[in-house]
Amino acid sequence: MTFSREAVINAISDGLLSFPITDFDDHGRFDEASYRKRLEWFISHDISAVFVAGGTGEFFNLSLEEYRDIVRVAVEVIDGRLPVIASAGLSVETGKSFAKAAEDAGADGILLMPPYLTECPQDGLVAYAQQICDSTSINVVYYNRGNGILDAASVQALADACPNLIGLKDGKGDIQALNTIIKTVGDRLVYVGGVPTAEIFAEAYLSIGVNTYSSAVFNFVPEMAVTFYKELRHGNKGRVKQITNDFFIPFVELRDRKAGYAVSLIKAGAEIIGRPAGSVRAPLVMPANDEREVLRRLIDSVK
Repeated sequence: MTFSREAVINAISDGLLSFPITDFDDHGRFDEASYRKRLEWFISHDISAVFVAGGTGEFFNLSLEEYRDIVRVAVEVIDGRLPVIASAGLSVETGKSFAKAAEDAGADGILLMPPYLTECPQDGLVAYAQQICDSTSINVVYYNRGNGILDAASVQALADACPNLIGLKDGKGDIQALNTIIKTVGDRLVYVGGVPTAEIFAEAYLSIGVNTYSSAVFNFVPEMAVTFYKELRHGNKGRVKQITNDFFIPFVELRDRKAGYAVSLIKAGAEIIGRPAGSVRAPLVMPANDEREVLRRLIDSVK
């Protein structure tokens, strides 16, 4: 861990957060050389933290061995310039293994993903998260998404039990529920917007005190993504509306054509701009040619 807990909290509480895709070669194997170039390109822009092997980075499709390499490479390339947050989860024991790998590699924290498959009671979710938090000394951001949705009382209980829990990332988009959590738990945690294509929720997030979010489209339109965030924070509603209408609304319409396109379209976009990262792994699929053409036109419209 390179950064102090306070420094990591500051980094993820204000500023655009980036979530790089994971590079695979033509045989579907992790491509270290390509990934190194991607990370260098990422941190040449105005961002505040890098979340590697996240949802956009296909954490759910990575082996532990690949994950170790990805986090190691990220820590080496970023070299203390920004906090590096990796992912963990799936089950308590698997989550502990990923958290240990991240800590051993020098990551500054983990994004704790929901448990795999099963329906979960609130007290069980708290126990799941607490056991993984207790297994590591690095920072933890809980991803409130899927079958891992915590209510306000459970978030409070987890925050009380785990000093290294520093944040909550919202992956549901239920503004009422998130606002209740924020009002209940207060500034004990940092809150991050994390609904796929989070920019479409950015104004609603900001209205309840969520100052930042994860930007997946940063992978292929970084200048626009940074501009949108800055205009949002500066209160330039006209410019925010324009970018939302011209890019994000049609992008979300394209994204909603098929399950998993929140990730697949990002890889397609990276290929379109000349920074390919290979194809997604099953069960995801890459967009069809006509969908790629729609995406290409959207990218051209914001250049």
